[in-house]
Amino acid sequence: MDKPKIAAKAPMPVEVEAGKTYFWCACGLSNNQPFCDGSHKETGFAPVKYEAAEDGKVFFCCCKQSGNAPLCDGTHKDLV
Repeated sequence: MDKPKIAAKAPMPVEVEAGKTYFWCACGLSNNQPFCDGSHKETGFAPVKYEAAEDGKVFFCCCKQSGNAPLCDGTHKDLV
């Protein structure tokens, strides 16, 4: 698998808790988007660890093309 699967062409807002660790799906195959469910096995991709610094809403990338992974940087707006 050369490129990750585009899970969605929009970010997913998630309420995170300070001090909690989240594992973002980098392959796009997880059925638990935007988080890893182990579907990456044998794809060459690995989940990305995200540690919330504070409580609040963050926007996780679902197109899997962000230059600021695991968070959205607006790259999905340029996808065809």
